[in-house]
Amino acid sequence: MHELVGALRSYAWGSRTALAQLCGRPVPSAHPEAELWFGAHPADPAHVRIDGHSESLLAVVDADPQRELGSIAGEFGDRLPFLLKVLAAEEPLSLQAHPSLEQARGGFARENQSGVALDSPMRNYRDENHKPELVVALGRFEALAGFRDPMQTVRLLNALGVPELGQFADLLAAQPDSAGLRTLFTTWIALPQATLSTLLPKVLDGCVRYLSERDAGNGGKRKEFVAEVRTALELSEAYPGDAGVLAALLLNRITLEPGEGLFLDAGNLHAYLRGVGVEIMANSDNVLRGGLTPKHVDVPELLRVLDFEPLDLPVIEPEALPDDVFRYHTPAPEFALSRVELAADAEPVPVLRSGPMIALCTHGRVRLLQAGEELIVECGYAAWISAVDGGIRAQAVDGSAQLFCAVVGED
Repeated sequence: MHELVGALRSYAWGSRTALAQLCGRPVPSAHPEAELWFGAHPADPAHVRIDGHSESLLAVVDADPQRELGSIAGEFGDRLPFLLKVLAAEEPLSLQAHPSLEQARGGFARENQSGVALDSPMRNYRDENHKPELVVALGRFEALAGFRDPMQTVRLLNALGVPELGQFADLLAAQPDSAGLRTLFTTWIALPQATLSTLLPKVLDGCVRYLSERDAGNGGKRKEFVAEVRTALELSEAYPGDAGVLAALLLNRITLEPGEGLFLDAGNLHAYLRGVGVEIMANSDNVLRGGLTPKHVDVPELLRVLDFEPLDLPVIEPEALPDDVFRYHTPAPEFALSRVELAADAEPVPVLRSGPMIALCTHGRVRLLQAGEELIVECGYAAWISAVDGGIRAQAVDGSAQLFCAVVGED
């Protein structure tokens, strides 16, 4: 087992405080810090500290996949199949979806054949893999994810009291299914800018009225769509004139409390809004964007991968296991994630399983023990545990601690 240092990624939507505080660095940071990558993705691998020097995890795995990955080496093409991250969103991420494995392979081949450079901003597919993902909240975490039940959306559109929305509400009410959602989403996302510039301000005016009148004539009760309407207004401030603001009105508005998770499979349209979380996904960087971003948006390709089935995405509550271990179940074969809550002054506890594993400390300090050796993992850092390592136990140092353990698939 060796210390693993994450690769820091800076994006405009990141935070100047969250990741710096997590890692014990000065606050605020010089630039918005969005993600810490703990994995072996070629775009930005984490680094393993071995005998006083640093080497990328990608190079370590490539040098001896059988030793580092063990029995799973051939199953995933001699690659670590998951990417673990800490994500810190101060502002909304883009409206996006990820392709299925078949779609990723086809899209990657097409763009290669067309001569689109891997680092081109016009590139949709940067690898051949799909990207199912799970995010677990470290604090309160806000997101849009999956298409809402169509009749709820009809009620929302009518509640805004915008005459120009009437035809769209009627369209969806006449076909309250995936086909109706596809038609409405496609119509909105492809609106000519002149039409959008007329419609969107009226919708936002309706949102303002809805919030200002939320108590009047409602018996003092909170209105049904306050969170959704506020989100639309917030998105319009960050991305004025963007069709993604309209599209966001079609999605479930989700709030995760600390420790709760959200799983997103291929084709699920989503946008993380704000918060800090631990995220694990298949080892891919394939993103199809639909708005709320200055980056490349390819609407036809997005429509190819989107799943328009209405989806009431359940919040994932982990399974509680002995020794304060909490396991998050998903259908993804590439990864499994557990959270270990380590009490102060408690005896060492066995982690979920041996390597290959990445063990990430998100609170306090953790001592990892194995065959007479120990490794101290500081907050914001991780440990790489190869397939030859086994019998790993964890213990808090100087107070309570929290550890996330990422492994391949379910036991």
